[in-house]
Amino acid sequence: MEICGRINLDIDMGGKIMFKLLVVVDYQNDFVDGALGFPKAKTLEEGIYNKVKWYLDNGYPVVFTLDTHDKNYLSTREGKHLPVVHCVRGTTGHEVYGKLKEFVGNTNCCFIKKESFGVSQQSILDYFDQTLHNHYGSVDFNNEDGKYQIELVGVATNICVISNAVMFQTAFPDAQIIVDASLCASFDDSLHEKALDVMEGLQINVVMEGSLL
Repeated sequence: MEICGRINLDIDMGGKIMFKLLVVVDYQNDFVDGALGFPKAKTLEEGIYNKVKWYLDNGYPVVFTLDTHDKNYLSTREGKHLPVVHCVRGTTGHEVYGKLKEFVGNTNCCFIKKESFGVSQQSILDYFDQTLHNHYGSVDFNNEDGKYQIELVGVATNICVISNAVMFQTAFPDAQIIVDASLCASFDDSLHEKALDVMEGLQINVVMEGSLL
């Protein structure tokens, strides 16, 4: 897959971006150095931290999705396909990894627990209708000017990142959906690349941007 360089969104999207939202997908202990951890996930910590800080410092909100399971995980459909217990409520593995714990409790951050690969559309809409509205007032992500941006980073590219990119795009079909490939990773590099190709085919903007905006 050919990844473009840094995009100047103000030019390429035809006008200044009026509103930005960052979604950090499943950057939790069990996916970094726990039950389903892998070395490349650790390398994302500093970059994701810096990107979250940039969003918050510039007054933009950040959503963290949290893969969340119960003790009966192995009896679920997912558990039968992936029989590795992970991200169980109340365990260390469920918690946000490393330096990103600093953002727990930040009033401009929202932590959405999900029991499947992607957040439910109802969870997304509840967040926008309640939490986001309280901070920013009315935000119309489905405006014809396309001046609203939702960016995703995290793990794993070929499972939860792509699932959530599709969920947000479905919920807000006229918002600009961006995936920063340099801050995403998978346990399988070939599946990482294939997932990026698929997302490009879904009209998601795949960029190689890193922590700087």
